Amino acid sequence: MKVQGWMFLWLSVFILVVAGVYGWWSKEPVGTTALFLAFALSLMIGFYLAFTARRVDAMAQDNKEADVADEAGEVGFFSPHSWQPLALAVGGALAFLSIAIGWWLLFFSFPVLLIGLWGWVFEYYTGENQNQ
Repeated sequence: MKVQGWMFLWLSVFILVVAGVYGWWSKEPVGTTALFLAFALSLMIGFYLAFTARRVDAMAQDNKEADVADEAGEVGFFSPHSWQPLALAVGGALAFLSIAIGWWLLFFSFPVLLIGLWGWVFEYYTGENQNQ
C-alpha cells in the first residue's frame, strides 16, 4: 500500500506543475480549475493510502522479492446461477431508455428494477439456497 500512496503523491506533484504551466500559458480558467481539482483529488487519495499503509500489515506489493501469486486468494462469493442481475440489467436499460423515448417508460422499468433488486438481496434467504 505504500507504493500506491507514493505513486499518487508524486502524481499530485506532477498535476500541480501541469496546472501551473497550463494556467500561465493558456489563461483559460475552466481547464486550470479542473487541473487544480485533479491535483487536490490525487493528493487526498495519496494521503489516505500513505496514512493507512502505516496501520496495515505489509502486503505482497511492498516486498521487492514477492511473486504475483503471493497475494492470490479467494476474491469473494459469486452466485453461479442467479437470474437477478438480468432483471436489474433489463430494468436499468428500460430506465435509461426512458430518457430517449419518454418518461412514461419509467413506470414500467421501476417495478422490474425493484423486483430484480429485491430478488438479488434476498436470494439466499428462501428456497433451495437458504442454507448456503
